Amino acid sequence: MDKQQRKNRNTILLLFAMAVIPFLIAWYLSANKIWLGGGTNKGQLIDPPVATEYDEFAGFDPFSRDNMAELKGHWVLVNIIPGTECNKACLDAIHASKQLRLMMNKDLVRIRRLVLVLNRVDEKTAARWWQDDNRLLRSYSRASLTEKIKRIIPKQIPDGMLLLMDPLGNLMMQYPPGFDPYDVKKDLGKLLRISQIG
Repeated sequence: MDKQQRKNRNTILLLFAMAVIPFLIAWYLSANKIWLGGGTNKGQLIDPPVATEYDEFAGFDPFSRDNMAELKGHWVLVNIIPGTECNKACLDAIHASKQLRLMMNKDLVRIRRLVLVLNRVDEKTAARWWQDDNRLLRSYSRASLTEKIKRIIPKQIPDGMLLLMDPLGNLMMQYPPGFDPYDVKKDLGKLLRISQIG
């Protein structure tokens, strides 16, 4: 084989490698997603999202019963109260979600806040948890919704956690107790920018 034929063969092999190697790398990474690393989101994605029905949210008090329709078509920050007491972590989470909504500036009209109480609680006791928070929606969770939440969080549901619900009623992201409102703001800001609904 002369010098020119060797050069031509090497050129053909190089072109073949340039075409095939990227395809093989992409195929390998799609089959082994652990190598891709996480996304840029700060919260944990609920995969697949959990669909809810709006009638699974039962208004806790007259204000909430009258305004529960506000959930439809809005992004909802859902604070969960799993027990019969709202401890410091729980109260801090409710306050953080209030501050978070205010931090969203012009987008705050696209966001609603909801406290979801999983167990029956005396209304007078509960009123202390959200005193002076007049726009906060409060709801009991119907049994079907509680089961869905327990599928997302199979162990004991911690006080102070936050769920994010999209305008179609899908629970799609969760944040642990002690979440940083600025992290949630970054995630929510991205979602609001790309969202065609809510």
